Amino acid sequence: MKFPKELRVYCPRCKAYASHQVTLYRAGKRRSLSEGQRRYLRKQRGYGSKRKPEQKEFAKTTKKQILKLRCSKCGFTRHKSLGRLRKLEIVEKV
Repeated sequence: MKFPKELRVYCPRCKAYASHQVTLYRAGKRRSLSEGQRRYLRKQRGYGSKRKPEQKEFAKTTKKQILKLRCSKCGFTRHKSLGRLRKLEIVEKV
């Protein structure tokens, strides 16, 4: 699917329609000191099996794509989910 680099959509902070820059959302690096990560490492420690079974074969062929929309007026960023897509391409003009 081809998606434009710039969209004119509603901005909740400006309370008006404005042009937004479109980028693809990428998850950041996980924090090693977060409570969930500490709990996971504590359960993995020592003898015995893994905390959860290792997945032998990946079931899904696509990923849910999320767009980051950044307002050109105020800089407010929000996410827009596109659902499952095999391929997403952000182009200059559609």
